[in-house]
Amino acid sequence: HVTRTCQNHRTGNVLNLQEDRMFERYFEKLLFAARWLLAPVYLGLGLALIALAVKFFEEAFHLILNVHSIFEADLVLAVLAMIDLSLVGSLIVMVMFSGYENFISRLDAEGTEALGWLGKLDAGTLKLKVATSIVAISSIHLLRIFMETPTVANDKIFWYVVLHMTFVVSAVLMGVMDRLAFAAHRTEKH
Repeated sequence: HVTRTCQNHRTGNVLNLQEDRMFERYFEKLLFAARWLLAPVYLGLGLALIALAVKFFEEAFHLILNVHSIFEADLVLAVLAMIDLSLVGSLIVMVMFSGYENFISRLDAEGTEALGWLGKLDAGTLKLKVATSIVAISSIHLLRIFMETPTVANDKIFWYVVLHMTFVVSAVLMGVMDRLAFAAHRTEKH
């Protein structure tokens, strides 16, 4: 009677362990499949890229139509705005493709042009690229503010500079932290 009870107890433990493992496998599969919830987000970034392109060509069309009557400073400001839009567009493409490839699935670009950086940006490198892009975009905004200094209050210029320097310091600190955190990993790869 005691032997049978021990066998039943062991059998029950094995069944419970198998049920736990089965539940864990289903849960992990569900969790892994949940990454596809990001796919519509990246598609939405593609739509934002279309909106950005429309705005860019709207600016270009307006600039070309008025090139003879526009002052040089205003021309430079309009070109800076277009550069700003192109930087934001590049940032969107980088986040869209790298995010998709890092978190959802490898991009199968067979039959299309391959992007040289695709597959080489991990999440940490992507964050650094985003921070660098934000600094570049902020630099353009700051340059635009400096070109409009006669019409902008000094305290407003001060806060633009503070905000820009915050972006610069954050990007530098992220780079230093990335270098320190992954220095050993990078030396192993090479």
